[in-house]
Amino acid sequence: MPNAFADEAWLLIDDFESGTLNGWVKKDTRNNTSPHLPNPQVTEVRQSRSEKNHYLIKKPAPEGIIGNRKALSFKALPTQVAVGETYTFYSRFQVEYFPNNHVFGLSNLDPKGIEENDYNAFEPSIRITDKTESNGFKNDGTLMVKKGKGYDKIHTADTSITAMPLKEGVWYQIWYVVNNASKSEGGQSYDVYVQGGEFLTQTKVYSHADFRMKREQPLTYFLMNCNTGPEKNPYGNGGILYDDLYMVEGIVLNSPISE
Repeated sequence: MPNAFADEAWLLIDDFESGTLNGWVKKDTRNNTSPHLPNPQVTEVRQSRSEKNHYLIKKPAPEGIIGNRKALSFKALPTQVAVGETYTFYSRFQVEYFPNNHVFGLSNLDPKGIEENDYNAFEPSIRITDKTESNGFKNDGTLMVKKGKGYDKIHTADTSITAMPLKEGVWYQIWYVVNNASKSEGGQSYDVYVQGGEFLTQTKVYSHADFRMKREQPLTYFLMNCNTGPEKNPYGNGGILYDDLYMVEGIVLNSPISE
């Protein structure tokens, strides 16, 4: 975001204004593209036409290419979140288009562990997809968080009414407050706040979402994963735009940027 500034407490993960992917690792760990395309994921910095702002776009493969099942991108956090600590993470994101299948969040594994575990490398995770599940359930593009063995849709404030699907081409702001305390102390969970689309002001949309694996280890990496789906039943190559990735110790719900 142009003219962005960070409060002294906020730590920058990346705002992509350098125009480069410095520090990011890209790995396609289940590349089943046919004919085979080496390194098929599209993960690159672009500049918006309307303003001098750089952002990251992530897609599992170029248009028309299917079979890239695990398109991983990750970067080390500027500081680790130790067991027992609470940090707030802030991001802006935008859906390029549906259909798609994306997850982003945090990992407590090293690069080798992330590559070996892909989805199971996540702890806090945010899911964006309209894919059909193996049991026949059709997702609709509503933002989801990890709960139990599956995912749960976010909901409007103080109600159980499910939020509307994300709008394509609209920037959303998200704050996720990550409690990395042990399970016995009520940790390994995160709360989520969103502003954008139907949420005209910052709104708490989920309480006590679950870490995926609950390893009780320091959180070390920001992680993204996406998937074209299998060759016989592809999901789609719609991308997600990311910008202004920050973190701060404690529960901090102001914005680290100025528009």
